[in-house]
Amino acid sequence: MKLQCKFLPQDDGCCGWYETLPPPPPSMPLRGNVRADWVVLGAGLAGLAAARRLAELKPNDDIALIDARRVGFSTAGRNSGFMIDLPHDLNSSDYTGDRTHDLEQIRLNRGAIDYMREIVQRHGIDCDWREQGKLHGAARDQGIRVLETFANGLSALGEPYRALNADDMQTITGTRFYKAGLHTPGCVLVQPAALVRGLSQALPENVQLFEDSPVRHINVGKPHVLVTDQGRIEAPRLVLANNAYAAQFEQLGLKGRLLPIYTYSSLTRQLSDAECARLGGDNSWALIPADPMGTTVRRMGDGRICIRNSFTYNPNVSTNDRQLARARAAHQSSFKRRFPMLSKVSFEYTWGGALCLTRNNGRPFGELAPGVFSALCQNALGLTGGTISGKLIAEYALGMESELLDIMLKQPKPAANPPYPLLGMGVRKALAWKEWRAGIER
Repeated sequence: MKLQCKFLPQDDGCCGWYETLPPPPPSMPLRGNVRADWVVLGAGLAGLAAARRLAELKPNDDIALIDARRVGFSTAGRNSGFMIDLPHDLNSSDYTGDRTHDLEQIRLNRGAIDYMREIVQRHGIDCDWREQGKLHGAARDQGIRVLETFANGLSALGEPYRALNADDMQTITGTRFYKAGLHTPGCVLVQPAALVRGLSQALPENVQLFEDSPVRHINVGKPHVLVTDQGRIEAPRLVLANNAYAAQFEQLGLKGRLLPIYTYSSLTRQLSDAECARLGGDNSWALIPADPMGTTVRRMGDGRICIRNSFTYNPNVSTNDRQLARARAAHQSSFKRRFPMLSKVSFEYTWGGALCLTRNNGRPFGELAPGVFSALCQNALGLTGGTISGKLIAEYALGMESELLDIMLKQPKPAANPPYPLLGMGVRKALAWKEWRAGIER
């Protein structure tokens, strides 16, 4: 079986998280023939967790980890940096769903946070790790009703939260934009590109990382062979951790089941001391909108503000200048509505990144073909979902058993999508309608 890799990570704008880091050390691309016991495709959160866990459990095995770009450059370094512990279903009107599923999702998310916390602390990874929770903010009456529903759901789950009025929200954020809010304490905030870069630099000794090495095709067999422009890796076991880019692998049953949905972010320049004083509020906070299609906002401890909104369906897993310009204009409008006191603050960076979603919130977790294991599709929970998927797929491949693995294996498989071009028309129409319905929450 031959898998063609036509879609690879591109320069989807200028990612502020990555660009504000110090330059990385030189990469080591794949050259020549390499034989390993395991090969992991994709060095994002899932790939890094899978490679690490395999190395922990099989210290005498050789693990190869390969990525088309530098670690932190692609999707894993482009999210908003929320390690969310609670349910976060973008298909829901208030992020929650079935109670049993929500409780299981919480266990998976917190398992990921616990695993990541231990790694970050043990290796001293500098990623601005902050265990300060997140805000949910509402700017209109409809959003307030959504927060009330969300609060009722949290109470039913036995989860703590703090209700906030408009004055409370201004005290924290510095703006009068929000009429009400909730604070949930379990979310961890990170600088995502710094986190994944730090994880890659702290990998066990039996993991060999190859960056700047786009895989052109994969021969699935005994052994599996991954072919690049300058080399090849042979291994009897393959872990797929390339997320939305795996949607092109029709032979593995993935095509027509994964949805590459792009979302976009912009990061301001650093605020001056006078601008920080004019804004007021806390110097670090993170806010999710009451409407899932609204605007996510983060104020960073270094004085920058990140705005994230706008969604597009991009089946080729890349964006273009027109989409980036449109998103940047939407970010500017959203920023102006929230921070009129910062009218002279400009964006330094604008970028896009791919979410991998399914229509039924399912995951293609498990063994897709003999010796081919999937840690794909995090359904908008990239940091926690990727971490726990990677950790658990390693344990699954080695025949281990655990309560968390049982939960993961119970999750539904991805539902089939309508055929092209009906799928594209339907998804784009649904996104446009949902963004319109979000109103000023966007």
